[in-house]
Amino acid sequence: MLVQIFALTSINLRSMPQRLGSSAVAIAGFAGVVAVFIAVLSIGKGFEKVMTSGGKDDVAIVLRGGSDSELSSGLGLDQVKVIKEGTGALKDDAGAVASAELFVIVDVPKRSSGTDANVPLRGVELPAFEVRPEVKIVEGRRFEPGRREIIAGRAAAGQFAGLDVGNTLRWGENEWTVVGIFESGGSIAESEIWTDVRVLQPAYRRGSTFQSVYVRLESPAAFTEFKDALTEDPRLEVDVEREREYFAAQSQTLNQLVTYLGIPISILMAIGATFGALNTMYTAVSSRGREIATLRALGFQSIPVIVSVMVESLLLALAGGLVGGGLAYATVNGFETATLNWQTFSQVAFSLAVTPQLLQSGVVYAVIMGFFGGLFPAIRAARLPIPVALRGV
Repeated sequence: MLVQIFALTSINLRSMPQRLGSSAVAIAGFAGVVAVFIAVLSIGKGFEKVMTSGGKDDVAIVLRGGSDSELSSGLGLDQVKVIKEGTGALKDDAGAVASAELFVIVDVPKRSSGTDANVPLRGVELPAFEVRPEVKIVEGRRFEPGRREIIAGRAAAGQFAGLDVGNTLRWGENEWTVVGIFESGGSIAESEIWTDVRVLQPAYRRGSTFQSVYVRLESPAAFTEFKDALTEDPRLEVDVEREREYFAAQSQTLNQLVTYLGIPISILMAIGATFGALNTMYTAVSSRGREIATLRALGFQSIPVIVSVMVESLLLALAGGLVGGGLAYATVNGFETATLNWQTFSQVAFSLAVTPQLLQSGVVYAVIMGFFGGLFPAIRAARLPIPVALRGV
């Protein structure tokens, strides 16, 4: 049987150039489905990457108890002082390496469409640059404390208009001057605008309140001690999370949305591609009907016939999967865009990410389509009565 399988499969593969047109159509169908499948899921992967790339295990974020994001949190000055004194917090000569921060939303027009978008404006304390040492000024300089100066993340400056160094923007009754552009290793911070929190508080009538405190810990292992010290303190009612875990949770909503919308679309397209493969393989079987019948009359069994047809279908699907994966990688990987973070209702700029896992999933998806696309034509070829096939009916 193995000899028969090898012989029939070899005949099938050698005759494929004679069916070049129909084979190319099948490959194109598989490639189109895989390209769309990967492109849609790359949105979620890119968003997840930007949300988690800057998160660290030795940095804790403290929010008011019961808050699911900084936007819904609120902390008073007395609470901030207690948080900074927490056991396990890294301290230097100036005190705790911690930044009490304020998070507001401002309208900034998109460069592509000119429509206003919600962009996060974050008020930070100077230790924020020690808490996040990956933040580096790449153009201009840092803002000066006490002045209405802002620095913009590289991704934000690329997606939203007016964030060039030297420009002045007006929000409410206040004017702000862009004095620098910063990078942060591709993290979510690059989608934000930063300024001095003590200037932002009166500008938005927030008094002496904050929304979060970012604290650098002595080590990742100090997190549990730090968290227990704050949650057990009767003066506080706070939630404490590792920075990495907090931002990973922030990406779940969009990931679920992309998955719930993208998978059904891909399934519908896969059905169309599978029917295309069915048509291609039925045509191949029909054109070789007499040949297959002759081989069966000479003693070739049904299973080798089925296997030979299935191998052809799977090879077409594999080729389509590779072409579709390559097309998706070439066209969408690294494409910069922005979308809404449903937790904070602000824009996050990020790049689509075609990961090796997505490419592998796309190829597997194509092979599954090829399997079902070749199964029924293969069974038909094996079951077709020899006299009928020899008459070419």
